[in-house]
Amino acid sequence: MKIGYLVNTYPVTSGTFIRREIHALEALGLEVERYSIRRWDQALADPADQAEQARTHYLLSGRALVLVTAFLGELVRNPAGVVRALGTLIRLIRNAGGGIVRHAAYLMEAASLKQHAARQGVGHIHAHFSTNPAAVALLSHRMGGPRYSFTVHGPDELLDPTANSTALKVDQATFVVAITHFCRMTLVLAAGMAAWDKIHIVRCGLDLSEFEPAPPTQAENKTLVCVGRLCPQKGQVLIPGAVAELVARHPDLKVVLIGDGESRPAIAAEIARLGLEDRIELAGWATNAEVRARIAGARALMLPSFAEGLPIVLMEAFALQRPVITTYIAGIPELIDASCGWLVPASDQQALITALDACLSATSQDLATMGAEGRRRVEASHDQIANARQLKALFA
Repeated sequence: MKIGYLVNTYPVTSGTFIRREIHALEALGLEVERYSIRRWDQALADPADQAEQARTHYLLSGRALVLVTAFLGELVRNPAGVVRALGTLIRLIRNAGGGIVRHAAYLMEAASLKQHAARQGVGHIHAHFSTNPAAVALLSHRMGGPRYSFTVHGPDELLDPTANSTALKVDQATFVVAITHFCRMTLVLAAGMAAWDKIHIVRCGLDLSEFEPAPPTQAENKTLVCVGRLCPQKGQVLIPGAVAELVARHPDLKVVLIGDGESRPAIAAEIARLGLEDRIELAGWATNAEVRARIAGARALMLPSFAEGLPIVLMEAFALQRPVITTYIAGIPELIDASCGWLVPASDQQALITALDACLSATSQDLATMGAEGRRRVEASHDQIANARQLKALFA
């Protein structure tokens, strides 16, 4: 079976889970073509992502003339399919409240995708995220291209299902994947109970062979790691203030922030204002191996997010037998409770301080027990090969 994976931007440093999913499907015997609407405009830190970039076919980046040519060719050879797609395009534009130029680009990308998929013998397109990748897959299908499905993660794509035309995309899809029960519930509210049997929960996963459980942390280890894009949704701007409140009680406290993004200047300014340059390290992006080493060498992982689906890095910390401190939003409570970490209300800095203090005061045995429970949960629900078998069955 040959399928195509379609993503808005692939590969990206924060999208390791998609690469892992593709590799797991290939290990099960599927052939996977990689499609991306655009190329990431930053340097890729990990060699595996660099290799993926070389294997990816880009629909938009540097290919404007090719897109126009593909659409005109489709118009000449397949006018009925183009008319069907145009009817769907009008509904997408109406639901979005405008955006004619953007949606016209989707239509041309859809024509290019249909033609490339035909040349490569791709019979099914699976999009990650229900936003523009799902729209392009839908329009390609309406032109007579491959059937399609898509995975929904959240949070942004779940905020306005009407503008996103979620119900239309679900209706035309062969099936839809939700990564959590919370995500499935939100999709059903958008698409109606008639879509219930079409929406399947397939959780994101890890290649557990890459995650050897780390030895128990020592009591004197007061290093915490936060991994993720530096952006308002991740809430890292709260970290300097929390650290400032805790350094007197925990003089060896250190926090390492791995990642980069638009919030870096604000976070750096807060670190400087509080005089915490020797306490908080802005490490930038790192390879997958470096991230694993940093988490394994830490006491715990922290992620004070305001908006999430279910972050992969929480699974990675658990796979390494490290507890986590995070927020009870979206699908996170489906993985984490008090037996393996600390959950706090999003944006509640005092609750975050209390949870960090509890983590820093916990005994080595308590931390080891929590880490072991985290590992057990990841093995039970987030093994990438087991989850890829679910996807393979759906594709079939």
